[in-house]
Amino acid sequence: MAQAAGNTALKSARVAAGYRSQQTFADALTRAAADLGIRGLAVGARQVRRWESSVPPWPHADLQRVLVHLLGQSMEELGFTPPWAEDARAGTVRRPTGQPLALATVPTQRPATSHPDSVGTDYAAITRAHRHMYWSVAPSTLHPAVLEHTRLGCALLPETGGTCRRAVAAALAESYLLAGRIEFFDLREPDQASETLLRALQAAGEADDHLLGAAILAHTAFIPGWAGDRESAVERMVAARAYARRGPASAEIWAWLDAVEAECETRCGNTRAALHLIRHGEDALALGNEHVSPSWLDWFTPVRLAAFKGNTELRAGHLPQARETLARVLEELPEHDTKQRTVILGDLAAVEAAAEAPEKACAYALQALDQLGETWYAMGMDRIREVRRALAPWQHERYVRELDDRLYGWGTTVSALAR
Repeated sequence: MAQAAGNTALKSARVAAGYRSQQTFADALTRAAADLGIRGLAVGARQVRRWESSVPPWPHADLQRVLVHLLGQSMEELGFTPPWAEDARAGTVRRPTGQPLALATVPTQRPATSHPDSVGTDYAAITRAHRHMYWSVAPSTLHPAVLEHTRLGCALLPETGGTCRRAVAAALAESYLLAGRIEFFDLREPDQASETLLRALQAAGEADDHLLGAAILAHTAFIPGWAGDRESAVERMVAARAYARRGPASAEIWAWLDAVEAECETRCGNTRAALHLIRHGEDALALGNEHVSPSWLDWFTPVRLAAFKGNTELRAGHLPQARETLARVLEELPEHDTKQRTVILGDLAAVEAAAEAPEKACAYALQALDQLGETWYAMGMDRIREVRRALAPWQHERYVRELDDRLYGWGTTVSALAR
């Protein structure tokens, strides 16, 4: 809490984190905002002085996220008092829009009385709407709404039973899964995603939905896989396949599990194993089976499998094959799939950079930046940064400088100086 001498909690945390002056801390917050994909947020020393005063104002949602991300403590631990806490002491309740929400605990107790089945249907309809909005709404805008929806689900679950309870629990698991996907793929917060996906698995257990369990476990494999921890990633994929066998799992689910494991193997440097898994996934799709994919499996299609394949071919050094695969994916990708389009353009740029065709690489990278200007996607920006590093031998060429002008310009989606 703030003391008369000022907010010593925040000042102590700032100094302990290595920011000896308010200005250096303000600069670090501005860079961290860009790193998190928050556009147009700049913090000055004057703002920091206000926070370290005896009556620090409650920061808005984006600033809260940056403060917590940079210092690793909650807002209350940093000496801030939320305005609704004062209202609660006065006997009123007021929750500001967009406040960061802690994850609710998934309840397990059964109720004495239950809501009508329509509650489960209505709750699931909101989950479905959020799922559709993921492809076009900014992640920093959608994420708080999804987390608020999970809090509602956790409040409803103890008050439901039977069919209604299973419907709420399944929709709650989907909402947590969506929040975890945003945290990992869009906000690049793997630690938070890991915690959120655990909540998703708990909710899927309450719904006794094995296919949701398989999907959630496969998403948890991305986290160690991207960190190079192959053993943990493979172990989680074994668990995901065990849940899928309890199914009934469609051919698309089996192929997606192959694609996830291939991505993890690729990140761990095992491209040969990854290509074998992708061929297995292609065979699964070609054979098909009698089971229908669940509606929440909206992130995977045969075109998406080809996108996985193109990236693996790129990392394996099979440049002609990667160029052909990725060009076909770009042609077949649905117009609305803007996030994946950014990734494919980035991979095509990487192919040309590896083939020592820097001007073509820059052309693809600029198209990817145009796409990011419409729909932000952290993975897409990661691809562009990788390409720019590969273009270092040609950094004095006109076309590379033109790319730099876009990458480091005021209007770019996120500052490429982050990280």
